[in-house]
Amino acid sequence: MKAEHKDELVEKAKQYLKSHYGEDTVSMTVKDDSVVDGTGTLSVDCTVSVNGYKSDWSKKFHFKSNEIADMDARRR
Repeated sequence: MKAEHKDELVEKAKQYLKSHYGEDTVSMTVKDDSVVDGTGTLSVDCTVSVNGYKSDWSKKFHFKSNEIADMDARRR
């Protein structure tokens, strides 16, 4: 996996969390990256903060045409 590719996906994931849920990303670790040609799933373990309250999550970002189409999340 190319570092630039992964970095770009991680940045999109962080922006998605901020814009859709108001979450600030404290940390994000990529567990699996199956995104090829802009389509696939990026699986991460992350810690997010909302209003100073931190929580740990496993999230899957589903990419389609280089954009996040959907996300699944479960608390860790």
